[in-house]
Amino acid sequence: MEDNNWQRFNVNCQLKSSLTCLFFYLLMFLSIMKLSFAADTIAAAQSISDGQTLVSSSQSFELGFFSPGNSKNRFLGVWYKNLSGAVVWVANRNSPIAGAGGVLTINSDGNLILYDGTNSTVWSSNISRKAEGPVAQLLDSGNLVVKDNKTMQPVEIYLWQSFDYPSDTLLPGMKLGKNLKTGSEWLLTSWKSADDPSRGSFTCRLSIQGLHSIVVYSGSAKMFRAGPWDGYNFGGTPVTHNLVFVPYLVHNEDEIYYGYKPFNNPIITRFMMDQSGAFLGVVWNERSSKWDTFFIAPPDQCDQYGQCGANSICNINKTPICECLKGFRPESEGMDSNNRNWSKKCVKESSSDCQNGEGFLKLVGVKLPDFIEFKLNESMNLKECEMNCLKNCSCSAYASTKLDEQGKGCLMWYGDLIDMKTLSALTTGRDIYVRVPFSEPGSVRASNEKKPVKIITVVSIICGMLVLSLVFCLIPRTKWKRDLKATSVRIGQESCKDNVEVPLIDLASIDAATNSFSQENLIGIGGFGPVYKGILPTGKEIAVKRLSKNSGQGAEEFRNEVVLIAKLQHRNLVGLCGSCIQGEERLLVYEYMPNKSLDYFIFDHDRRVLLAWQKRFDIIMQIVRGLMYLHQDSKLQIIHRDLKASNILLDSNMNPKISDFGLARTFEGDDKVSETKRVIGTFGYMSPEYAVKGKFSAKSDVFSFGVLLLEIISGQKISNFCHPDHHHSLSGHAWMLWNEGRAMELVDSRLEDSIVESQVLRYIQVGLLCVQNLPKDRPTMSSVNFMLANEEANVPYPKEPGFFTDTSCNANKATRKEERHTVNEVTITMVGGR
Repeated sequence: MEDNNWQRFNVNCQLKSSLTCLFFYLLMFLSIMKLSFAADTIAAAQSISDGQTLVSSSQSFELGFFSPGNSKNRFLGVWYKNLSGAVVWVANRNSPIAGAGGVLTINSDGNLILYDGTNSTVWSSNISRKAEGPVAQLLDSGNLVVKDNKTMQPVEIYLWQSFDYPSDTLLPGMKLGKNLKTGSEWLLTSWKSADDPSRGSFTCRLSIQGLHSIVVYSGSAKMFRAGPWDGYNFGGTPVTHNLVFVPYLVHNEDEIYYGYKPFNNPIITRFMMDQSGAFLGVVWNERSSKWDTFFIAPPDQCDQYGQCGANSICNINKTPICECLKGFRPESEGMDSNNRNWSKKCVKESSSDCQNGEGFLKLVGVKLPDFIEFKLNESMNLKECEMNCLKNCSCSAYASTKLDEQGKGCLMWYGDLIDMKTLSALTTGRDIYVRVPFSEPGSVRASNEKKPVKIITVVSIICGMLVLSLVFCLIPRTKWKRDLKATSVRIGQESCKDNVEVPLIDLASIDAATNSFSQENLIGIGGFGPVYKGILPTGKEIAVKRLSKNSGQGAEEFRNEVVLIAKLQHRNLVGLCGSCIQGEERLLVYEYMPNKSLDYFIFDHDRRVLLAWQKRFDIIMQIVRGLMYLHQDSKLQIIHRDLKASNILLDSNMNPKISDFGLARTFEGDDKVSETKRVIGTFGYMSPEYAVKGKFSAKSDVFSFGVLLLEIISGQKISNFCHPDHHHSLSGHAWMLWNEGRAMELVDSRLEDSIVESQVLRYIQVGLLCVQNLPKDRPTMSSVNFMLANEEANVPYPKEPGFFTDTSCNANKATRKEERHTVNEVTITMVGGR
């Protein structure tokens, strides 16, 4: 058809002027361009029909309609634009369209809707949250996303994305795992056939039982298992994979997932669940212009799940490949070289006294058995793991969770051991200790019996202690103190959340991460000093707080924060990764909070719209949970003493984390109130008894929380609030409105479309209870939690708040002294009110 058009235009051009001829050629060129180079987005009420496509900005991926193999049905999908045979996602997998009448559109609510030729809906994205300016975009990653162009976001937040609904392909940046908050799972499902992309029989999942594994299923039956994850790779897989891709596993409070990225950017890789049941890793070969397979699972017969049955091990280099573990025999005899008559189960050769007649046989470099009946204990070392396994006659094996078997982490198996394999030197294996009769060659008896201590051993110990004492006394005190301070742990190898003890980090590592504390990396300055963003060699982002020589805080606050945060483990408290004491430097290294602090949003005219009432509600309740942990759930009662909006940090999901424990104090036993002559904190948030008399308690934090609650509701900052008609403080103004029945006038005007009035009124009332003048009148944080969470709760009538009038308030707001804070603060304390 196109050739005929060109011939017709060529004939016309011979008869008409050159200008007319040029016009016809231009029309034809534009029509071809329209079909070949589509935009990467469609907005509300726009659509693409069968024959039109969206193309990502880098021309890497294309979205449109296609017919797989020999099928005549049409499907909406995403594929590599310039690479053959590479459909990576299908929308209407189980709802094919007959004929070429398909249309994809995005409605005013932000839902993607796919229609067939009869205008019947065959697929929808089912977005529950309404968007003001919805746009669908095909990204360079291959991810089809829906976002709201009229909503400013500090980070890109998608209303919907195809990466949350994988088909048979895992691309770089996609997830294989589970959302722990919603319960939804990211998994791969095979096509039924090359002609049919509907869901087939085979799935690939991340198992979160025990140590994490990749498992391929046929229906509900396991076919292949790779694992466990050792921090770098999955056990039983070739270590040479890292020449092609870099795997990683993420596990936090919200989600757990496996993902990967190419070893180098030019490398194009993908994993796929094949319709035959094979899990493949393929890489694009530029020279041959085809996909080469670099990984296939299961790779051999021994990787078929449970190939040799219970209490046996598979060795592909032996004939037969299956054999019972030492100390076990086939349940039924009769096994030939091809394993056709393998009993599929091994049992103990003889009964024995499980505690006095059994020990453990170490198997080196094997694939650990599946986690069917097991126990994971992160507090036991390997020796403790051995002793606990021996005490329980049902414990059949144990192993360390660590590759090097150092440190703590214990795994114990109970019952039969399934799916074990002998691994080659090119694969990642683990050591396991299998329970066998003590008579078995190579077994080692584990015993609780105490051996007699020889006199010579006692003498040796005493002499050694005397020598060490003498050496310690001879070394100058400044020398060993300096050596202790210089002790370092390689940055990036310690987890912010998994280690209670805070590692010491050398100054050189922090210097490199922050680019020598460059101004470009400065993200704020507070009472403690400047705060810098840093990036580790692993790509992990950190925030580094550097004690300034001019800071009002010093060694006491620094030490206090390190010691306290090391002992605190809660999802709503900021995580401390490490500290550095070297020379005159005092540095604290925190997990980086990409969405800055709460004050960055609620006190800004434009950004406050990003926090609708439901999000503010969530933030308030999470702050309450963090304070409840400090006041009553941690081992020691902890009083924060500097709770304020700038000390509430927001993670990538806008979840709040309480920060800055430099001023925090602990109470032990029956202590309820403490007193200090050194009053440090932030005016406006300090309770009357603390600001005036230096007395503080848990009720001091309750007062600060009440101020913060009123700020979140009103969008007004306590230190900046001045009303033209009176000199009341923000809390005094709120109390006055409450008494006059006009409390809703306090609410941030940007919340009008999202508030639930009865809920907001209850929150204002609770906030006023928290800021009452006398500590005894204020509720505890557990009572606050109950009143905020329960609509039927009986909420008392509040009394007049402390600091009812702000004497510093005047008409000239420009003369007011601002509290110093950062736009992305980590822990910042303002010194005031001494």
